[in-house]
Amino acid sequence: MTDAKLNPKSVDGTEEHGAEKSRPEKASTVEAAPPPAIEPSPELTPEEAEQARKRYLLKRFWISARHYWGSSGDRLAWPCSIGLLVMICMNVGFQYGINRWNRGIFDAIERHDAGTVYYLSAVFVPLVLGSVALVTAQVYVRMMIQRRWRSWLTAAVIARWLANGRYYQLNLIGGDHKNPEARISEDLRIATEAPVDFIAGVISAFLAASTFIVVLWTIGGALELPVAGATITIPGFLVVTAVLYAVITSTVIAIIGRHFVQVSEVKNQVEAELRYTLTRVRENGESIALLGGEEEERSDLDKTFSNVLKQWALLARQHMRTTFVSHGSMLIAPVVPLLLCAPKFLAGGMTLGEVMQAASAFAIVQHAFGWLVDNYPRLADWNACARRIASLMTSLDGLERAEQNDALRRIKHSETQGNAILNLNDLSVSLDDGTAVVKETHVEIVPGERVLVAGESGSGKSTLVRAIAGLWPWGHGSVDFHADRRLFMLPQRPYIPSGTLRRAVAYPRAADSWTPEEITAALTKVGLDYLNEKIEEDAPWDQILSGGEKQRLAFARLLLHNPDIIVLDEATSALDEKSQDSMMEMVIDEMPTVTIISVAHRAELEAFHSRKITLERREGGAKLVSDIDLGQRKGRRNLILRVLDSRRSALP
Repeated sequence: MTDAKLNPKSVDGTEEHGAEKSRPEKASTVEAAPPPAIEPSPELTPEEAEQARKRYLLKRFWISARHYWGSSGDRLAWPCSIGLLVMICMNVGFQYGINRWNRGIFDAIERHDAGTVYYLSAVFVPLVLGSVALVTAQVYVRMMIQRRWRSWLTAAVIARWLANGRYYQLNLIGGDHKNPEARISEDLRIATEAPVDFIAGVISAFLAASTFIVVLWTIGGALELPVAGATITIPGFLVVTAVLYAVITSTVIAIIGRHFVQVSEVKNQVEAELRYTLTRVRENGESIALLGGEEEERSDLDKTFSNVLKQWALLARQHMRTTFVSHGSMLIAPVVPLLLCAPKFLAGGMTLGEVMQAASAFAIVQHAFGWLVDNYPRLADWNACARRIASLMTSLDGLERAEQNDALRRIKHSETQGNAILNLNDLSVSLDDGTAVVKETHVEIVPGERVLVAGESGSGKSTLVRAIAGLWPWGHGSVDFHADRRLFMLPQRPYIPSGTLRRAVAYPRAADSWTPEEITAALTKVGLDYLNEKIEEDAPWDQILSGGEKQRLAFARLLLHNPDIIVLDEATSALDEKSQDSMMEMVIDEMPTVTIISVAHRAELEAFHSRKITLERREGGAKLVSDIDLGQRKGRRNLILRVLDSRRSALP
């Protein structure tokens, strides 16, 4: 058992499992502070406001992403980037060498010069091998940058997402951050892969265009056209034609693909919603099966999938239009320089080698200028993905900004003074919009006390417990916790991680934190001894175990972690009364000095508590209306239970 000092702050911030709590520390973020939020001007139209929002989201993505190349980024970021740039430049040099080779080989063929043909054939081998080696190395370095950038940014986003229970708090606030798991896994992957490809492609296209425009200008020279008895001279006609051709195709593709970004963004969103719906069905399969909800789930899935198909149809139309232009351009581009050079070749002004060199250079220039045509769909997809991950970052910014802003009403956490293990000082709990849930609660709990929090449904009991555990930040007042005590939380629905049963019992510590004998001893004490032979079995225990077995397993965790304070939030609701009494008696016997804070509806639990505080729902927030000592009541109930037990034992 660790000696670390812990306070009511969940390891993962959720209410779904018991977890040891650690003292809050400022999360390590990519930037020193969240960037200021940009509110659109009220003078903007809805369309203009939406465009301003999208521009800000792209800016927000780069605010974090660019730090990969900063002092807090990856040490290999700049060496790999510079190496990639050098290889791109060298590859353009090999392209120029192959272009010159084309001219030489065809001129030799035209002259029937066998010696030169054989020589150039031999030279072609190292040219090809060098180019292939460079392109292969370029792919490796490019993908290494993508992999390391994704790893670095994913780690940064996950760190902020998990810090201070923010990933739980995102469920409690509004904003565009639905399905954060899809944004972190899929959208962030595309958002980091595509920019590297784009930048490498742009640099390569620029260098290639610059190099081979000079080739076209040198080889093509000027074109003289007789018009109405006069002669019009077009200098660098091949260059002019290549530029005009690229401008026309790029303009057309930009016009017909102007909705590509919006369609891709919506498509990614509906795909994420489909994955989320399918995951929900899998996770809640037992409840759905018991209720016979297959038809309703099928209807919901059909509706969600129909939205996916609709967006795919719209995206397919966009792809069809851009493919029409790009494929047509690909077929026409090689023919254009041949037709333009044919008059000069037939007139003897150009050699066959020069014609082929010009055709090769024209194709390279056209490919460079047509970069937008080839990559517009992917650029649109990246745009959508970058905005989605930036939306999650923006929501995390809001939570982080609230944590750092003393002007915002947030519950404070500090250390207790004196003998008290936990103090609630003028504690009020509210929603993120300021609506009060619990108002002005004053409670002092000393070590060893067992406090029952009661009240009608909706009175804010569970919300108060979350505030004590540090999961609910909104409100005012303070929760003062003893610095040398450890807190463990048992929720109504215990979290069962994937893996072995041993890992499930040890969670949130590692599976090997306790010996198999200690694990089996804990399971035996909570009545799960029939599972002792299966502790090393890797199975879907979350689906296998019943609700009552999961709650018993949570008590086994409790025994292993042996905390100073236990918070029970309806932790025995799935157990029958006898099993509930057994679990509570076991906890008291095994940990007689532990402090217990329970939220429950069952009156029978009063026998295991020394104190009861009652919340009453009122307009403007629930109020603490009573705080009574249960010591005498507990004694009377135990006497009655002993009398009843003796009568039962006397029956034949």
